[in-house]
Amino acid sequence: MTKKNELVTAEKFNLTVLDGEISAAISEELDGLGPIPFDKVKIPSGGGLAFEIPGEDEDNPDTVNEIVGVILYHYPVNAYWDEIYNGSNTPPNCASLDGKRGVRADTGEVCNCAECEFNQYGSGENGVGKACKNTHRCYVLREGNPIPLLLTLPPTSLKGLRDFIGKKVLLKGLRSYDVLSKITLKKDKSSGGITYSKAVFSFVDELSPEQRIRTKKMAEMLKTMVQPDVTTDDYNVENPAVPAEKPDAVVEAVSETAEELPPQFVEV
Repeated sequence: MTKKNELVTAEKFNLTVLDGEISAAISEELDGLGPIPFDKVKIPSGGGLAFEIPGEDEDNPDTVNEIVGVILYHYPVNAYWDEIYNGSNTPPNCASLDGKRGVRADTGEVCNCAECEFNQYGSGENGVGKACKNTHRCYVLREGNPIPLLLTLPPTSLKGLRDFIGKKVLLKGLRSYDVLSKITLKKDKSSGGITYSKAVFSFVDELSPEQRIRTKKMAEMLKTMVQPDVTTDDYNVENPAVPAEKPDAVVEAVSETAEELPPQFVEV
């Protein structure tokens, strides 16, 4: 186990994955009880610089300034409310589990997210951002813990993830589950003067060939374990008044380059 303040490297990282024995135990013990529960962590509101991670005491989460681990699996989740989303538990009127195809809750109509008027920049409140909320789920495998942490990124943190995956991972011929990553928080301010927190991703180290075999298997296993639904937990992640900004030309160019490489993950 890496000690606090000790430089983290792939060699020192205590990689613990779900092997056959643990996986079988989970299947047996949770039979009839539903999918495996993942600890969830959100980006704090108001410019906070610390994550709150569930601990032994549910009422007193652990506070950490950074999350170091392997991003095993990640995918986009979109949701649209006919009324302006206010952080309540009201389910979305339209939702997408892959960021590509949205389904209306009332009619079952399927729409193309890329062409939907509510998923365009400028469709948001006062002509800023998008009316459709684009978030992203990341499953992060931390040291010594075989169950990944579920980190939901709000719209304002998507640019950071895209930039990290495109420039620091894919262009090196790697996948997100091939590297050790660090996630921290940075305070920023919207054009409307609202202070908020956004995730910052850093490349820590490349995993060894042996570690990469294990994390790839874990990533494939994880795809069959995640809960394929959209919940309000995905959207109650920060001040909803803070819209996502349109990607700049540099990020778009990196994204286009990444599209030429093998897809990062298939949808659930």
